[in-house]
Amino acid sequence: MSRLAGCYWTEDAPLPLAPAAPLPSSADVVIIGSGYTGLAAARETALAGRSTLVLDAGEIGGGCSSRNGGQVAFSFKPAHGTLVERHGRAIADGIYREGVEAVDELRRLAVEEGLDCGWRESGCFVAAHTPRHFQALVQEAESQPKAFRAPYEVVPRSRLQEAVDSPLYHGGVIYPRDASVHPQKLVVALHARAAAAGADFRSHCEVLGLARRRHAWEVSTRQGSVSASRVLVATNGYTGAFSPWHRRRVFPIGSYIAATEALDPALVARLIPHGRNFGDTRRVVIYVRPSPDGRRILFGGRAAAGETDVARCVPMLARMMAQVFPALAGVQITHAWMGFVGFTFDTIANVGERDGLYHAMGYCGQGVPTAPYYGRRIGLRMADQDGGETALWNLPFATRPYYGGRPWFLPAAVQAYRFLDRLGW
Repeated sequence: MSRLAGCYWTEDAPLPLAPAAPLPSSADVVIIGSGYTGLAAARETALAGRSTLVLDAGEIGGGCSSRNGGQVAFSFKPAHGTLVERHGRAIADGIYREGVEAVDELRRLAVEEGLDCGWRESGCFVAAHTPRHFQALVQEAESQPKAFRAPYEVVPRSRLQEAVDSPLYHGGVIYPRDASVHPQKLVVALHARAAAAGADFRSHCEVLGLARRRHAWEVSTRQGSVSASRVLVATNGYTGAFSPWHRRRVFPIGSYIAATEALDPALVARLIPHGRNFGDTRRVVIYVRPSPDGRRILFGGRAAAGETDVARCVPMLARMMAQVFPALAGVQITHAWMGFVGFTFDTIANVGERDGLYHAMGYCGQGVPTAPYYGRRIGLRMADQDGGETALWNLPFATRPYYGGRPWFLPAAVQAYRFLDRLGW
């Protein structure tokens, strides 16, 4: 294997730069984390006239916000009925309504306001890896709550090549309103909006601790300390030890992506007709899409549990890709990268405030539309502006015994899921 390049998205959209300047002694708002959530929140607090400082332990937007697959879809994993059982119908309806609004809001920014994020409304195909899963997919599509019904098209196995050229599947469902973005361009665009509003940024400024001092927070970093009346924790899958309470409630899962060498565009179009996003019903998640220029296939998935050396995961990704697309067996992988997705124990994002400390996190792999959406809302709330309401506000934020921020349970879970996938369950 030739030497791998890193994140494919970086080649035509470098990450934003932060000023190399000392920390101010104070700010009205400090936001920890410069992904989609932090950037969207920073714009709202800055627009409201609050001095806003965004801190990141790495580069601005350098976490999973700029390292994901860029898929845009309705973004809540629990079924509507499950949410009704947990929280009642009013909250369940509100959560589902916000899932639809999150996609619509990003679409409006891209299409109507010209946000440069590589928006493509090409749809998504969800493939069934067993006949039983095909029936479940169809039932799920048919039983969508009437008020939140998304258009769909059922593709039986006899027409499978209309949606994906793979021998692995037994049909599936197309959701034509799903879309995709260039995730790093989205970071750049959201940063530009926040900076234009007056937000200030510092990169490579890891937060080490938070302490309440009367009516303000003292935020200790590797570059010094800054006090703020309001602080937002927007670190998602990168939440560190500075806030043990939050770290115990969101756990990081590595998401690994590989890009093939440049291929014949006709081959890419044959394998994934219409350039749709593509995934399947296996428990060990995969997500696939063509590159924006239609010359590569970007293949992502849960190739490992806890591995940070992405090169070690490339052989697994290559095997997974060849299983789905035999035509790609032996094709060279030129780029490989990973990021940490933030999951919660109840598989739904959590937005709220505790002891004056705000948070929005745990998007469970669906943060492209929801993180900007909830970032904007919590920014409005922190700035005491209208529009910050959300059905997710201060819902219970669960943890588990013996979990302190290191997901020791993931390797066993991934192996169990692989076993169930092989059995076709």
